[in-house]
Formats: sequence, structure tokens, C-alpha cells
Amino acid sequence: MKKLFVFLCSLTLVLLMNRSPVYAANNPRNIYEVKPGDTLWKIANTYGTTATELKLINGLQQPDLLIAGQKLRVPIMYEVGTGDTLWKLSQAFNSSVQLIKSANGLTSDVIFVGQKLKINPVKLTMNDQFVLMSREQFRDWLFNQKITRRITWFQEHHTYSPSYKDFNGSNYFSLMKGMKEYHVNDMGWSDISQQLTIFPDGKVIAGRPFNTPPQGSFGLTNKSVTPTIEANAVAIENIGNFDGVDQMTAEQKETIVTVAALLLTEMG
Repeated sequence: MKKLFVFLCSLTLVLLMNRSPVYAANNPRNIYEVKPGDTLWKIANTYGTTATELKLINGLQQPDLLIAGQKLRVPIMYEVGTGDTLWKLSQAFNSSVQLIKSANGLTSDVIFVGQKLKINPVKLTMNDQFVLMSREQFRDWLFNQKITRRITWFQEHHTYSPSYKDFNGSNYFSLMKGMKEYHVNDMGWSDISQQLTIFPDGKVIAGRPFNTPPQGSFGLTNKSVTPTIEANAVAIENIGNFDGVDQMTAEQKETIVTVAALLLTEMG
């Protein structure tokens, strides 16, 4: 059974990890706020892209369940202004220099005032419902979510199994699917238990949708009270057996602290 370990995050970290200057300065024109009656197909058609592209750009775990007020990154047409560079535009619109060059058939980094460029946001790596992200990508993904349930606390667990020896540096999704199969088939839960899983290399995967409370992850023997306790919770699993077997990496530790601070910021 998973082991719950104590995690302390200081209020100072929360203040330090509040929205970074880069995020705060990010031009919001490639952010679309979902309205009642919107569908992914309708939004994609408006912005000249596809529903599949929007799903990958935004890491949508449930693309058929858009929520009014949810924020989506979308491709845009941009007119180059004085002082613009491809790098500045890539930073402002969550894109990359290569993406902008490819979308516009550019063979160099030179751009001109008045030139119109299509800017596509970077796509996230997904497999079914699972979204693989760096710390920076997770921050952007989290702040664009529309969370409809009240979240007041989060649980920090370590997996015990799988542990460090099971992670080969690239098998994120196979480990996630293995945990989901165990939770659904052996434990009888409706889905993978945890919303977030943090790997030894510092990457984080979103699993169970945030608007669905975790299931059975608190470790209580009295199952009748678990749903009430977990109704306002987010569950985080940290890959590793930290009962004297694995030594936590600096990358994983940094992501654990970062994710905790971002969650506390989002919880208000």
C-alpha cells in the first residue's frame, strides 16, 4: 500500500513561486476563454486549426468536456512590430522559434515590421488522458485550468512500486498505465487514483482529472469516510521507494516543491 509521507512547504516559497514575470507579461491574445455552448471543433474552426491540435496544445484530458471560463491557447496571426524578434514572440506566445519558422516558411530568423506571422503554441506530449510536462509547462497548464470543485489540501505520497529501478528515463506512460490498471482492476477504483505523478527526472504527469476527487489514495482502512475526506483533495504520487531504498534526486525534489507552491497559489 502506498505510504503517505509528511511534506512541508513554507509560505515564503508560495510567495516566491507566484506567477513569474514571464508568465505575467505574456500577451493574452492567444488565450481564448471558453464560453457556454463552445465545442473544441467550433473553437478550432475559428482559429484555423483542428480539435486534435488544440487538445495537444492545451493538454486536454477530457476534450469533450469544455467548461465555461476555461482558458485555451490558440494559434494566432500576428503583425510584427518594432523590436520584435522570433525569440521574443516565441516567449510571449508559448511557442518556439522553430515552430514559427516552420509555420511561415521562414529560412532565417530575420523578420520585418508589418510582416504577418502565424504563431502556433507548443504542443504537449500526451498518451490517452496522461499529459507529460516540465515544471514550466505544468505552471502554464495549471493556471489555465477551470477547477469546479473546492480544493483545500493536497496529499503527498511515494509510490513504493514502481520505484527508481523501474524508471528507465523514457517509460513514463507505461508506468502510468500500469498504475492505472492496478487501481482499476485490483483496487476496483474508477480511474487512476492520483491527479499528479512526479518522476525522478523532475517531469510531472497529469493523470486523474482535477475536477474528480482522488479515490482511495488516503490509505484509510475505513472506506466509508474516505470519500468525504478526499472530496477537497488533490493526490500527488512521487515515483520512488523512499523507505530506505531510493535517494530522491535533486530534480524530483525541486519539482515536488514547485508543484506544491503552484497548487497553493492556485488554491488562493
